[in-house]
Amino acid sequence: MSSPNISFKSIPSSIRKPGRYTEYNADGAISSLPVIANKILVIGQKTSSGIAVVNTAYPIFSTADSVLYAGAGSIADLTIKALLKANPYANVSMVCQADADGAAPAAGTITVTVTATKAGSIDVWIANKQINIAVAIGDTPTVVAAALLAKINEILVDLPITAAVEVGVLTLTAKCKGLQGNQIAIASKVTTTDVVLTNVQPTGGTGDPVYTAALTAVFPGKYNIIVSTLNDATNLGSLKTHLNNLSAPTESRPAIGVYGYVGIQATIITLAGTTLNSERLTVGFHPYTKTTQGGHSLDYEVAGAYAGVIASEEDPAMPLNGLPLVGIAPAAIANRLSRSQQESCLAGGVTPLEVGSGEQVVIVRAVSNYITNASGTTDPTYLDITTIKTLDYVRLAIETRESLRFSRSKLSTKTPKAVRTQIIDVLKQLEGLEIVENVDKNLDGVIVERDSTDNNRLNALIPADVVNGLHVLANRIDLIL
Repeated sequence: MSSPNISFKSIPSSIRKPGRYTEYNADGAISSLPVIANKILVIGQKTSSGIAVVNTAYPIFSTADSVLYAGAGSIADLTIKALLKANPYANVSMVCQADADGAAPAAGTITVTVTATKAGSIDVWIANKQINIAVAIGDTPTVVAAALLAKINEILVDLPITAAVEVGVLTLTAKCKGLQGNQIAIASKVTTTDVVLTNVQPTGGTGDPVYTAALTAVFPGKYNIIVSTLNDATNLGSLKTHLNNLSAPTESRPAIGVYGYVGIQATIITLAGTTLNSERLTVGFHPYTKTTQGGHSLDYEVAGAYAGVIASEEDPAMPLNGLPLVGIAPAAIANRLSRSQQESCLAGGVTPLEVGSGEQVVIVRAVSNYITNASGTTDPTYLDITTIKTLDYVRLAIETRESLRFSRSKLSTKTPKAVRTQIIDVLKQLEGLEIVENVDKNLDGVIVERDSTDNNRLNALIPADVVNGLHVLANRIDLIL
């Protein structure tokens, strides 16, 4: 029997002194699959009260941290709050941006008229927050406006606006400058009393920051999910490029990007499926109209909650259908997406959100922005965002095993077989977890061979039949009389 080929890292073969020498070898100790970290990065604007240095990533462990670094009620802060409400155990970091130079904040007003001749109450919604005050007979517009201001100030840390009052007129000004402030909605309802409230929706917000410097600063970091609080084509285009660069074979740090949109369906379909067309981007879409009574979640709040839900699922192949976005305000019944509208979203690279039981906003089906291939042909390959996430995990599992087993290895005639054996073992484990399937059927396709031009390189071909989500179950019932 031939002796085994045992090699040592720390015990040299040149030893002559008699003795017992033992070293520890952990190269083969770990054979399990790697854990999915689902580490999230949020990019968003701060206010002057936030202590964060712009374009610097900070780990966030609670909403107190987001208030500290980004300022209470800033875009970054409210995104983090929405994310942690949807997923309290999320592993999240934040990189803050300042308002753009020359930008302006949006502003709106609530004007109170008519002195109350009846007692009653007033409800006011600012974005997704509701305040309520009682009105007594004889309360003047000035008294009512002052009472509203006092209530607003009680929850100011969770509002995207600051408020001021003058002669019965409340002026609400966005804390962060830019276009996102124009989306803040004001709604109100007066009960019993004859006081009149006139709402002027916030407008005038101009100038958004650009992601270029922030993305450059965080490029060395490793994040699985990057949340964009802005949803314009320029910044999302930069994020798309950033994700492609991170996910390249030479970087091997794949990630997806998440953003939210509350607005017109045709606009988001054009942006997502036509302009961006990326398998690494996904958008949660929920329609609203500003004039509707009730709460109104903002684009970046939807983005935060959607990202939190994606991160909560550790199985990359598991569909996200029906999972709730806790804390996101449901759209009014008249504005909710119809069946045909949802189908249009899914065909256009947009994840539709619907209102489920208990008035909770839930994911219909989480899809990517990818619609067509390079030749412009409709291509369903990366329809579900779970597909690219699953491939990323298969990649992580294989590369982790290769790193553990072959970090310092010779390349001999035995090496290709040894590498192939490890790859197949990983695939078998992934099959056991229903991440991939048909491994035995595709075994002949697992090829490991020497490179024809580089004597120090091995090339591997690995078929990965990823497990699909069960999205449609069709039944036919045959009538028997």
